[in-house]
Amino acid sequence: MIDMAVFKQFQGAIAHLGEMAQPEPIADDERVARAKAVMRRKTDRSLALDLESCVNCGYCSEACHFYQGTQDPKYTPTRKLDLLRRVHARESAAFAPITRLFTRDINLADLQEWQELVYDSCTECGRCSMVCPMGINIARGVNVMREALSEAGLVPLELMAVAQEQAGRGTVFGVGPTELAGVVETLRGRGITIPLDEPHADVMLVTTVIDVLLFQDALAATARILNHLKVDWTLRSAGFEAANFGLLSGNEALQAAASQRIIDEALAIGAKAVILPECGHAYPTLRWEGRLPNGKPLPFEVLAASEFVGREIREGRLTLVPGDPSRKLTYHDACKLARHGGVIDEPRAALQALGVDFRETSPTAELNWCCGGGAGTFLINRAAPLRHKAWQIKRAQVEATGADTVVLSCASCRLNFMEGDEVEQSGLHIESLIELVAAQLPGPPAS
Repeated sequence: MIDMAVFKQFQGAIAHLGEMAQPEPIADDERVARAKAVMRRKTDRSLALDLESCVNCGYCSEACHFYQGTQDPKYTPTRKLDLLRRVHARESAAFAPITRLFTRDINLADLQEWQELVYDSCTECGRCSMVCPMGINIARGVNVMREALSEAGLVPLELMAVAQEQAGRGTVFGVGPTELAGVVETLRGRGITIPLDEPHADVMLVTTVIDVLLFQDALAATARILNHLKVDWTLRSAGFEAANFGLLSGNEALQAAASQRIIDEALAIGAKAVILPECGHAYPTLRWEGRLPNGKPLPFEVLAASEFVGREIREGRLTLVPGDPSRKLTYHDACKLARHGGVIDEPRAALQALGVDFRETSPTAELNWCCGGGAGTFLINRAAPLRHKAWQIKRAQVEATGADTVVLSCASCRLNFMEGDEVEQSGLHIESLIELVAAQLPGPPAS
């Protein structure tokens, strides 16, 4: 069960998060120069093709929860790439010398305006790209814009504060190895075996600040499942944090450093697999972007918790005690897991194994609506009204199924659902997939 008092404390901390940021003093011209340098460096052939291919059909707007929630044309997804387009058209496109004659350069005011467009009103969910007839990867372009704004020192203060903490102290919201050890001892006190800092293990489990502070039952559930399967596993104090605020803020150096902590620990213990917690953005960060220092692929498998559990069920190694067949559940596909990562069938295998009345949303799977809180948006205070309008689309989609419970496999989504339900007092029942699976393990509770 979630301690709502702790949830309130977490919300209170977010409300004052921006006060902790230490913006770098940069001259206006230097900010623009830094941002443009990143845009030029990142505009490779693929991105250039994306920038030049838009036919302004408007289909991306129909797929965007922020546009649909507001009907404001400024939130049209492809528009969020307009600064990139302008720099490319003026400086690197085929007709750049001519374009420069009648197209003005970008300035600081442009960058400041675009901060809201690429941080507050885009979760990089990728749904717009799914419907784009030209196949434009808008999410990638938005990510490049975040990197440009980060280099210019124009990250929203809330994200800046946490990124600076992670880069400087190696903690997130004050959670480091000491806090992890405290939670491990708490769970051991509940009779759950939690290996910590074992020198060798086949599997390294990674957790996150949200689980340590709020969703300790999710960590406990994962441990119980691994113990039930008799997996040789461990947590590692020096590389347990899955949250990557380098990715969320656009700080490439921090993104690489945060990933490297996990990679180094997995290599040190000879892990064959790393299992990530219920955290959407952690999955693509390590699974698709994680590399060895020499650029080679990681020598171990990277799995989301829902992916691991679903695979074990499908391959017959994990069976569950059937639950209440009258209980009606639906599932929210986290964007970074499903749309970006292809983790679609495995969570559904777990849901089917629960023996409940599982009901799909419409649309579902890779076209499922985003909840509106991903990519760090949940932490940006000024974005709350906009984020809530997006969440209302998701809530309506869930309610249309007639389910009494929505199941999630991403803690960021879970936080956003909880906040949305708190605002509207909708009575929406929110559950973790990994916790539901652990609750139906056969035999006595696994220790």
